[in-house]
Amino acid sequence: MKYMLLMQFSRQTADFAPVDSWTQEELRAHIGFMRDTNLKLSGTGELVDAQGLAMPDTAKIVRSHANGTPVVTEGPFAETKEFLAGWWIVDCEEPGRALEIAADISAAPGPKGEPLNMPIEVRQVMSGPPSDL
Repeated sequence: MKYMLLMQFSRQTADFAPVDSWTQEELRAHIGFMRDTNLKLSGTGELVDAQGLAMPDTAKIVRSHANGTPVVTEGPFAETKEFLAGWWIVDCEEPGRALEIAADISAAPGPKGEPLNMPIEVRQVMSGPPSDL
């Protein structure tokens, strides 16, 4: 089964200093942890894809207009309290393994090397619509 692990970030609920205040050493440790995590998951054959995302002020919301022309709303979005920082898609034999991977990712190091304990949302990737539709 494939699962998407979504790394959420919220300044309101973060127990650590903003990333732009981290030292170079702290940033390197964090990025190294993410790189090592991806290498481990590649080694076990569980990694399908993993990506970090640019900051939310670069995001755009697109909606269709009645005549088909896209309507684009620029960021940043002051009302947004949380944003998606990145994701992994993993292919696991058991649902519990996806939870283990999410817990490991949540423990990524932050300031002073302490675990960030960021929430990681785990959702199964559907292979198609439910058979009753």
